[in-house]
Amino acid sequence: MIRKLLNGDIDRVADIWLKTNLKAHYFISNQYWKSNYELVKEMMSQYEVYVFEADKMIQGFVGLNDKYIEGIFVSDEMQSCGIGKLLLDYVKDKKVSLRLNVYQKNARAISFYQREAFIIQCEGLDEATGEKEYTMLWKRK
Repeated sequence: MIRKLLNGDIDRVADIWLKTNLKAHYFISNQYWKSNYELVKEMMSQYEVYVFEADKMIQGFVGLNDKYIEGIFVSDEMQSCGIGKLLLDYVKDKKVSLRLNVYQKNARAISFYQREAFIIQCEGLDEATGEKEYTMLWKRK
């Protein structure tokens, strides 16, 4: 089931955010993610966040800032089970276009988004990490 984030969900969602970032972005220092943990928890209530819940346990979420996807995160044990696609399809139904940034070294995420009809629009640099990234765009047909 996909539903809106509730205040009581923030700790679980932030834990998924941290664990997923540490694993997917092995090329960025762990300290970077850990130092942003509290800020991310505060920001959760400011964004449009939808969670995927199964058996009363949140297994993933997507965060939106208008048409910008801040991220799609799925718990480690539930990755590659279709949850990311369900969350993405859910927000595609709500928007006519979406964009996001993804690190160039995160090949798994890039191929996921390309499979889901996102196209690479341009290349940039994430100032905070010094890592190259792509801006990707999706438009409803």
